[in-house]
Amino acid sequence: MGDILTNIVQGFSVALTPMNVLLLLLGAFIGMVVGIIPGFGASAAIAILLPLTLSLDPTGAIIMLAGIYYGSQYGGGTTSILINTPGDSAAVATTFDGYPMTMQGKAGKALITQAIASFVGGTVGVILIFSFAPMFAKVALKFGPPEYFMLMMMGMLTLVWMTDDSKLKGFISAFLGLAIATVGVDVISGTQRYTFGSPELINGISFIPVTIGLFGLGELFYRIYAGSHKDDRLEKLDLSLANKNTWPKMKELLAAKFTFLRGSVIGFVTGVLPGAGATIASFFSYTIEKKISKEPQEFGKGHLPGLIAPETANNGATSGAMVPLLTLGIPGSASTAILLGAFLMYGLQPGPLLMIEKPDFAWGIISSMYLGNVILLVINIVAIPVFLMIVKLPYRFLIPVIIALCLIGTFSLNSSLIEIWILLIFGIVGFFMKLYGYSPAALVLALVLGPLAENTLRQSLIMSEQGMAIFLTRPVSLLFLMLIVVIVVYPYVKKLFIPRHTA
Repeated sequence: MGDILTNIVQGFSVALTPMNVLLLLLGAFIGMVVGIIPGFGASAAIAILLPLTLSLDPTGAIIMLAGIYYGSQYGGGTTSILINTPGDSAAVATTFDGYPMTMQGKAGKALITQAIASFVGGTVGVILIFSFAPMFAKVALKFGPPEYFMLMMMGMLTLVWMTDDSKLKGFISAFLGLAIATVGVDVISGTQRYTFGSPELINGISFIPVTIGLFGLGELFYRIYAGSHKDDRLEKLDLSLANKNTWPKMKELLAAKFTFLRGSVIGFVTGVLPGAGATIASFFSYTIEKKISKEPQEFGKGHLPGLIAPETANNGATSGAMVPLLTLGIPGSASTAILLGAFLMYGLQPGPLLMIEKPDFAWGIISSMYLGNVILLVINIVAIPVFLMIVKLPYRFLIPVIIALCLIGTFSLNSSLIEIWILLIFGIVGFFMKLYGYSPAALVLALVLGPLAENTLRQSLIMSEQGMAIFLTRPVSLLFLMLIVVIVVYPYVKKLFIPRHTA
């Protein structure tokens, strides 16, 4: 306990210097704005701004870049809630209950709840870093290809099994995502797959235009088709923070206290695993919350725990991803991979010796994460009237804004016209998926996890002398396999042994 308190005091003494606070404020604000732009993402912003930090003190520069990283998680949920367009894949699960709340005239309540959930997730993550960083890093280091493959499978299966309308449609959506993930170059053999001679497809199909197309344009097309774009309920919203209906009730937040805690811990633990990241964390948290809820039928209809679970998880995961970076020098996400480059650029070698040789730097970075969460909580709540002005606009004005955001977010990635076509194609696909009850979320998750799942499966089989038996002979992968069986079997066992109440 004494060491932890010493680390906290040491860290805050560094983070609270005026220059570092100013850089943190700048980074957090940039991150939030970047998160609001669909498809742009923290990794792109960090990469673009990295050369501009060369004149800064290393500690201040990393504090600013880290602020962009976790600030983007706050912003990513804003467009998910307001216009059903996730800022990035980690915010996809936020659309499930966040957007329905907006359609019910509760956009302010959803945004404040999102800000609070993000703050709690980030804060719990920082506390866990201070307490358990070395231990978590050692556990994550024991994960090999078999463990990661089973983790990916469990992630996809839980989302498919969560599909209410039709599990078959959920499976079809996931298989479509896996099929899209195979486009590009086979990383092991070097063979091109399904590129049809197009050099633009050699690197595969990016999940960002697919995600924006499915959730942004797809939702837009569906609302125009259904006539719901003419709904004027949102134009009558009271935007004032003084309006008590804008704020979630304290009893609602207290009733969800375990949801806050579960999501934060799930997110942190998932974030510690290199490659798992905030996307898996948010889906896991949402799925688990729905499975254990006494009101699972309310999820997807604007249920507060359905918003809290993914938001606490994706912000907890950003904290967790810093653990392998700082203690092992292994990035836990795309953004932390760029942060690793920033460390090396400043002559800093992340790893076990970093906290021994440069404790002021290491604990200063961690302490700044808490301060960043406080800053972002205040900014997000104060800016809510501005955000809500967006949804009060007549939908005929929002339509070109949404289309422009989708096009800018996609084109800014690689300045590629083919990705614009991919965006438009998946906008149409998203429309038909929503129309016929298929799961865009299952498709996106399978597309994100597909390449990693394929690579880890093939690496596992190369490692093994007994083929698929390797998944049964390693304790952690066997544990994940058993959890998969439980996930599949539990709904049927529940129906057999729990009698239905009849009127």
